Amino acid sequence: MKKAYLLLLVAILLSTSLFSQEETNDETISSENFNEFKLNGLYLVLGAFDVTYERTINEESAFGLNVFLPFDDDVNDDVNYYISPYYRFYFGNKYAAGFFVEGFGMLNSINDYRLSNDGFDTILQEENITDFALGIGLGGKWITNSGFIGELNLGFGRNLFNNDRYDYEIIGKIGISVGYRF
Repeated sequence: MKKAYLLLLVAILLSTSLFSQEETNDETISSENFNEFKLNGLYLVLGAFDVTYERTINEESAFGLNVFLPFDDDVNDDVNYYISPYYRFYFGNKYAAGFFVEGFGMLNSINDYRLSNDGFDTILQEENITDFALGIGLGGKWITNSGFIGELNLGFGRNLFNNDRYDYEIIGKIGISVGYRF
């Protein structure tokens, strides 16, 4: 009979320690850093892949990388690609969600078309221009308890080089994105 009581006491102590371990894990989940992958649905409809990876730093900030690659010839005639690292500061109540302000850089490549006249014929010349821009943006991120993300963002920047020869000083980013946080 004493063995049964001793076994019951050990079982209760073990189960109590297991439950307390679960509670500490729940407390640390809110302070973990998360990864996110997002796909811009707006650009997908228009003919380009716009994929984003984001890593949260803490509950109010994150950094990420955004890559834009066109697959439709109409989009590819103007923009070849862009790669845009960014930093975001969040103002929401949830962990790294809600209204945000963003600072970004953007390495972008575009096609410029110029008409030139050699005296007899007018020739359309295409030139590939690669530039780097700095910009700011704002937006909002909504996240479900299961980790699905909806996001709206808008940003503008200015190319830093080649502005004296070309008309592409101002660049923009716009997004209606869906994704997942894990």
